[in-house]
Amino acid sequence: MQRPILSVQGLTTVLARSGATILEDISFSLTPGEVLGVVGESGSGKSMLALSIMGLLPNVVRRSRGIVSLDGDELTAQSPDHWREKRGRDLAMIFQEPMTALNPVMRVGNQIAEVLRRRRGLSGYEASKEALNLLRLVEIPSPEKRISAYPYELSGGMRQRVMIAIALAADPKVLIADEPTTALDVTVQAQILDLLRKLRRDRGLSLLFITHDLGVIAEIADRVMVLYAGRVAEIAPVRSIFDDPQHPYTQALLASIPDMKGPRGRLVTIEGSVPAIGGMLEACRFSPRCPFRRDICEWERPHLGVVSGQQAAACFRPFGYEQPLEAVI
Repeated sequence: MQRPILSVQGLTTVLARSGATILEDISFSLTPGEVLGVVGESGSGKSMLALSIMGLLPNVVRRSRGIVSLDGDELTAQSPDHWREKRGRDLAMIFQEPMTALNPVMRVGNQIAEVLRRRRGLSGYEASKEALNLLRLVEIPSPEKRISAYPYELSGGMRQRVMIAIALAADPKVLIADEPTTALDVTVQAQILDLLRKLRRDRGLSLLFITHDLGVIAEIADRVMVLYAGRVAEIAPVRSIFDDPQHPYTQALLASIPDMKGPRGRLVTIEGSVPAIGGMLEACRFSPRCPFRRDICEWERPHLGVVSGQQAAACFRPFGYEQPLEAVI
């Protein structure tokens, strides 16, 4: 097996004052060139996971335990300055909403060049020249004109491409994409996915791809991690997730996708909602919404166990666990 480029073990984050859990015992690994998709409803902890890995937690949130290692370097055991040096250079992120992530009073070329000067030590002229090359790389039309544009002068798709160019500026080993296709029309969404696939192939990027759209996951991911209320519900190769989902939450997510070919009828929904921070159960957090819940689900927490091969789920249903969890994460 390849050595992981990114390893997360037992990551737990809590509210700094109350100690209420946000993420609990998250473990996974990412190998060189792999795409791991992270899915779940809003409030499941997807963006908080990305910020935890990047070391960008807000002041009201703290990591209570867990290890984040990048290419064998344990970031969580180092100083914040060391993590800051890795951020952008070896570990980069495409943030969720480019209109708020980009500086509205800086030209996009200057925003890309700023990363190049700081992370790669390029001079002003060299940075401007490389910024133009990056705009070409992410296939922005007329890059010679767009490099002087402000974010509000660009379309949503072009702003997202600028965000990708900024993330790639220091040639990172791991790229975290937090819902990079949200709010884009299907044509632009397809273009962004094609671009990310091309960058993965040409640069050997490892990609942690966060989305709520299972259709996007089917197109780009090698493996999928399903989050629910801050815990891992299931982790498996993408084909296993779609062909044979094991966790009731994963099954419910797939069932809620509209069937465009079948007869018309009511859409399938998941009753209830993701519990709020501070109101999460210590036992199975999905049990109040689960059609298969049993008495044990209400007082004991199910831990991830291997179902078969590289597929693991956290559920008390009789899966027949045979291997240690380490075999899949």
